[in-house]
Amino acid sequence: MKYSENIKPISYLKAHAAEISRSLNELREPMVITQNGEARMVVQDIRSYEQTQETLALLKILALGGQEVEQGKTLDAGECFDRLRRGDEPR
Repeated sequence: MKYSENIKPISYLKAHAAEISRSLNELREPMVITQNGEARMVVQDIRSYEQTQETLALLKILALGGQEVEQGKTLDAGECFDRLRRGDEPR
């Protein structure tokens, strides 16, 4: 979906809030709201917002994991399983 295809002025949002809510929930596509001709906000349904937040959290975990690999904070699989069997605390 191109954001440029779903742009409305803030006056439209004010006048058609219920209709916009239904449309966002059905289509699951965000809407760009403008004010004085400039993009000011993006409105989206709650399911899409939650999915975006979950995706961002996973990406953050991957980035942190990548940093730990670069810093050498890793264990080989054998040592990891040995520690788990012994009940050692994670480092």
